[in-house]
Amino acid sequence: MKLRNRVGERKIDVNMTPMIDVVFQLLIFFMCTLKVIEPEGDFDISMPLGAPSAASVTDADLPPFKVRMEADAAGDLQTLFFNGTSLGGGEQALAKLNSEVFRAITALQAIGQEQQEKQEVEIDPDYDLHYRYIINAIGACSGRLGPNGIPVRYISRIKFAPRREP
Repeated sequence: MKLRNRVGERKIDVNMTPMIDVVFQLLIFFMCTLKVIEPEGDFDISMPLGAPSAASVTDADLPPFKVRMEADAAGDLQTLFFNGTSLGGGEQALAKLNSEVFRAITALQAIGQEQQEKQEVEIDPDYDLHYRYIINAIGACSGRLGPNGIPVRYISRIKFAPRREP
């Protein structure tokens, strides 16, 4: 077996320019094909800073719809009230809330479209209520999905009542 003479070997130069070109082309490709989706759960909510003052005035000419949510000892939704009317408890109460808000918004449309846009909902949950019920109530007041999957917007102004300590 004959061995090569290693004395005359040169160092091999690697050209980095084509590799950098390919990396930049891939980067541009992925930037152009990226589909940006709207984050889920993007609600327009006004959180209270503390106890409400007597001089606080809302933009709406109408009083806000009141949604009161009472929890049982386990933190589940026991009773849901809409403007003082009991809608029951559990998940079926949230479906009733959606239909009641739709009825109230339909009545507001007779007054005028701008009154509907100014209408607010004030959610007053118990301290120990699980958050999923609060989020579902926000969704029920915000609107619903139409027949073609297109969202139908009811109310976009949702605020919370000051927190009730246990």
